[in-house]
Amino acid sequence: MPLLIDGHNLIGRCPGLSLSDPDDEEKLVRLLAAYASRTGKKVTVAFDPGEPTSLPRTRRLGGVEIVFAAPGTTADALILRRVQHARHPAGWTVVTSDVDLAERVARLGARTRSAHEFAAEACARGAAAEERQSAPSPGEVEAWLEIFKTKR
Repeated sequence: MPLLIDGHNLIGRCPGLSLSDPDDEEKLVRLLAAYASRTGKKVTVAFDPGEPTSLPRTRRLGGVEIVFAAPGTTADALILRRVQHARHPAGWTVVTSDVDLAERVARLGARTRSAHEFAAEACARGAAAEERQSAPSPGEVEAWLEIFKTKR
């Protein structure tokens, strides 16, 4: 069952992560990539729009689809749209502690899981693995190079 995660909501629940850290999104994605690798689950994480950038709003890293909401909208709206347009909303699990968002996607048929509960499973175990990891895998290096490559 694929997961659709409210990224900034989860950051606030993961031990060792803080919304005040400028690298919070990258750190969360690394934890989620480790989780996806361990479990084989399809993971999409949605973030509110950040600083204007020339990077694409959607990209992949280590089996995780990373999606930034368009300027003027929110990750919640993006998540809701994805569930509304899903062929089988009941096949998705939305991870959020936002009660309003959870109720809205549940009415559409999606399953929900609190960010606190998911963090206990994914972030704590992933943080320990992250501490042991000394270097990114070749696949992760390739994914980051693809994201940050410059046009010549």
